[in-house]
Amino acid sequence: MHRRTLLTGLAGGLVAAGAAPAFAGAGRHRVRHVRPGDSVQAAVDAVDGPGWTVVVHPGTYREVVSVPAGKAGLTLRGATRDPRDVVIVYDNANGTPKPDGSGTYGTAGSATFTSAAPGLTVRDLTLANDWLRADHPDITGTQAVAAYTYGDRTRFVNVRLLAHQDTLFVDTTALGAFDRQYFRHCYIEGDVDFVFGRATAVFEQCHFRALARDVDFTPKGMVFAPSTARANPHGILAVRCRITSGAEDGAYKLARPWVPSYETTAWPSLVVRETRIGPGIDAVAPYTNMREAYPWQSMRFAEHRNTGPGAAVSVPENRPQLGRAQVALHTRETYLGDWRPYA
Repeated sequence: MHRRTLLTGLAGGLVAAGAAPAFAGAGRHRVRHVRPGDSVQAAVDAVDGPGWTVVVHPGTYREVVSVPAGKAGLTLRGATRDPRDVVIVYDNANGTPKPDGSGTYGTAGSATFTSAAPGLTVRDLTLANDWLRADHPDITGTQAVAAYTYGDRTRFVNVRLLAHQDTLFVDTTALGAFDRQYFRHCYIEGDVDFVFGRATAVFEQCHFRALARDVDFTPKGMVFAPSTARANPHGILAVRCRITSGAEDGAYKLARPWVPSYETTAWPSLVVRETRIGPGIDAVAPYTNMREAYPWQSMRFAEHRNTGPGAAVSVPENRPQLGRAQVALHTRETYLGDWRPYA
């Protein structure tokens, strides 16, 4: 399904960015409201200290939103409990030319939503990038990010993240930083490397959905592409999640390691445990290489007690499993340490 069709049918009309938001509840309640006709970015800009909540009312807000590091402790939430009611969406890609002629946006710069703020909470809304390859055959940089997050103690609850390639970029503030991110009850869809980055990122009870693709090659894409720093013992952890697909059986890989050219010492880490994996994932060979110089077998990839047809172990050497002593090292508690966003 094309993204624009999907977004058009959601609650609320299309809202243009740029209008000054009508702020309600400012002062002692430390809450700012954004309603159709307002700008989410303007509300974020108006926050003048930690601990604010920006409540976005039902509608589709077509704009780019960036939360700088100085907005620590910010909460951005939809006004209802249904994340489909509030959609923040834009359509930049890696290869999209910038209006000022200074080049293209690049992968990180393509993001609809970016946050560098520590202690960020996002909940009960949708973040989307509806850029489509078919609409731009002249552009080869097809990464189009819905959310680019870095900063310690970032939490997403009941959030939908929609795009195609590179949907969710979980990053850190610096190469040597081990920023922690936590996602609970989130829905994340895409096709190529649609959850990627070097953060310590825990996904609990989330739904990953690999999209159908009209291409004549396989694999059609990969769910995860971690780029964990070698010094970091914790990369991406998915626990009690489910992975489904709109493509044919076996069309997708579970993961491939990303070793960036700017960080060739990276040692990607991914653990998927107690997760139901549908038939869209290649059960015989669920992992593949991004570059032959960095084979997946040399990375920190492992599974534990996964179920479903995409989790069947027919070739054991292709599906590393956690040993008994390792299981206790790969939990939300060990990954997140003294931060307990799940409590």
